[in-house]
Amino acid sequence: MAHFKLVVSDPTGKSSSREIKDILAQPLLGSRIGDVLDSSIIGVNPGKMKITGGSDKSGAPMRADVHGGVKKYVLLSKGVGMKNNLEGARVRKLIRGNLITEEIYQLNCSLIEGILPTDQVKKGEESPNNTVSKESAKK
Repeated sequence: MAHFKLVVSDPTGKSSSREIKDILAQPLLGSRIGDVLDSSIIGVNPGKMKITGGSDKSGAPMRADVHGGVKKYVLLSKGVGMKNNLEGARVRKLIRGNLITEEIYQLNCSLIEGILPTDQVKKGEESPNNTVSKESAKK
């Protein structure tokens, strides 16, 4: 079954990471980079999010202009997967396509509308689900 590490970021620069697997990950299979999804289908707060990229289990980055879910060697001069900043340099690199398959490990998303999910609460702060008061947390 599918197992993803989902990293969702909002326009202010904050990000949240969570692992989704099995039934929650099924709606993501078959979608592509650039697709806008309803974030409630994967258990995140209601809103919309856009898939911006990701990487597979071996670390090969996903690239929007490579079609399909395959790995292939592509001649790159700039963009995702290319770090060389020499003028006119071109390098053949191993890149993953733009289709989300079961081989994808990390999936990056950008929140378009809605609230960023907060899974972790800093020490000493209260969460809405936490009934422990600050005095008892200090003990």
